[in-house]
Amino acid sequence: MALNKTEKLYSGKAKDIYATEDADLVIMHFRDDTSAFDGIRKEQLAEKGVINNSINAFVMTYLADKGIPVHFQKKLSDTDSLVRRLTMIPVESVVRNFAAGSLVKRLGLTEGLPLKPSTYELFVKNDELHDPMVNDSLVVTLNMASQAQLDEMKRLSLEVNSHLVELFAKASMTLVDFKLEFGVAGDGTLCLGDEFSPDGCRIWDSATGEKMDKDRFRQNLGQVVDYYKEVAGRLGVDLNQGPNPD
Repeated sequence: MALNKTEKLYSGKAKDIYATEDADLVIMHFRDDTSAFDGIRKEQLAEKGVINNSINAFVMTYLADKGIPVHFQKKLSDTDSLVRRLTMIPVESVVRNFAAGSLVKRLGLTEGLPLKPSTYELFVKNDELHDPMVNDSLVVTLNMASQAQLDEMKRLSLEVNSHLVELFAKASMTLVDFKLEFGVAGDGTLCLGDEFSPDGCRIWDSATGEKMDKDRFRQNLGQVVDYYKEVAGRLGVDLNQGPNPD
């Protein structure tokens, strides 16, 4: 049975979430909105929603095939995907393979410094507080997640990293860092939620070091959509592919 959007449940910086006739499934709609610096700077970039929806569908399917529990079910249209309804954990998991972004600012590291082993950090999802960094102890004490959930989030995040570093390397791209969000499905399963796209990770060309992600928007480098398309193309994502069949 085809599912339809009913009530809008949530509107974020670049996506909307809609309820459907099935209480366990929701529709994730990708918009062309782009923001940086916790929503202070905002623009519309034509085609970005279509590109991110396609990249996310590709990556989530790839990870599911590797045994990662994901909320993604199928692509419905150019900008919509069907996903499992999750109770989201309000903490982001960040994996870093090279020094960049806030890590460089916090510790005075040189951008591009290899991090071996890769680092794992937690940040509270709160734009007003600029997503502060936290540790396991605080997360558990503040009832944001249990220790068992945190342990599983870390295990899954590092497993995702091992799969995606290899995937991007084969496409001549370096996966510098990325954020993941997790939630709990109705059956109690901890699942990878939200999206995986150039909006939430750093990707550099392996040969030139050219930035191919949202840092192009943050740093006014231009050609944001062109590079998002390049990421899709190198991964083998067909941007003209229609919805997944039922």
